Order: sequence, then C-alpha cells, then structure tokens
Amino acid sequence: MRTCAAGPVSSARLRDGYPRRVLKLVVLISGTGSNLRALLEASEDAEFPARVVAIGADRDCEGLALGEEFGIPAFTVPFTAYDSRDEWGDALIEQVRAWGADLVILSGLMRLVPPAVVDAFSPDLINTHPAYLPEFPGAHGVRDALAAGATETGASLIVVDNSVDGGPIIAQERVPILPGDTESTLHDRIKPVERRLLIQAVIDIANSHLDLKELAAS
Repeated sequence: MRTCAAGPVSSARLRDGYPRRVLKLVVLISGTGSNLRALLEASEDAEFPARVVAIGADRDCEGLALGEEFGIPAFTVPFTAYDSRDEWGDALIEQVRAWGADLVILSGLMRLVPPAVVDAFSPDLINTHPAYLPEFPGAHGVRDALAAGATETGASLIVVDNSVDGGPIIAQERVPILPGDTESTLHDRIKPVERRLLIQAVIDIANSHLDLKELAAS
C-alpha cells in the first residue's frame, strides 16, 4: 500500500513560510482515474495545498484501486442499485458529506448528477471535460469533435450546474486535432492538459486566487 509522503495537513505551509488553506477533496470517477492519479501524486508533495480524503465511483471500476495504492478510502454508490437517478443522488450526497469535503471533483464520472447533488455541493463541485466548451458538450466530446471535422478541440474545467457541461468555465485550453487522429490518440493528448488545468485550479482555490462562489455568481 502506498502512503502519502506529506505530513499532517494542519502543519502544511507555502514555500514562502505563510500558512495556507489545505483543501479536502472527494473525487468521483467511473473509469481508470487518470486525473485522480495526477492529484494523488501531486498530494505527495507536502507543499501541495490539497489532500484527497476519499474516492467515490458509480460502479466498480479500475480507478478504485488507486485507493489501496495511495492509502485513500474508496466507496461505491452503484447507480444500478437504485430505482431512480434522484435516489442514487441522495445516496451519493450522504456518502460525500461524510468526508467533509471542501471541494468535490467529477473527474471521468460518466453520469449526469441530479439537481439535488448540484444543490448540495455547487459551486464547490467541479468537472473536467475533454473539449473547449461550449463546443462539444456531453459524454462524447472527443468523438464529436472528430466527427465534426474540427481542426482543434481542447480541455475545460467548469463549475457544475444543472446543464449538460454548461456551467461557468474555470479554465480551458486549446488542443489541436492532428491528421490521422483517432478518438484514442486525441483523448491521450487532451488528458495531460485536463490534469494541468485541474491541479492549477486546486492550487488557486486553496490559495484564494480563485473564488468559485464569485465565478458562479458572475
């Protein structure tokens, strides 16, 4: 089992010596958890101003194994175990609240969360998306960009609201589509950009350089 190299959260400090906020993160996934791994690896630096306190998923998936690898609790709220999306959402809220998260990150959660989840956590509820929003929202952003014959797409980080990938944009960056790109090769080039945007946003939120409430209200 891999453990985090950082010391106690309360003792963490910026490199300039000033105390700063350390965010408690709950990350929700459906797949391999590549962005989650990037966050967990970043957290091994004692200066990184956030710690993943729990990993959640809507199904049994490969990314849950990161919990054992990094010594982080993991839980599953199976969508298929509930009669409705709303009931699933209520169970998800209960699980996430148990960890006292400052920020909830949807990172590859392939499920539209119901309004109750948005009401419970937004604007401290953010989502990564493999497209330059508002272009190509939805579950197949990479495939849709290729199908449209676009010459570029991107990666976006947004505040989750009750639209489909239409919430306030926190950060985004263009990624070119190269001749011969497949859905797999293009997604592989987008993922590192998503990770970089996500990690920088977490740092900015923790250090009060980014105010999600102000962004959501604007």
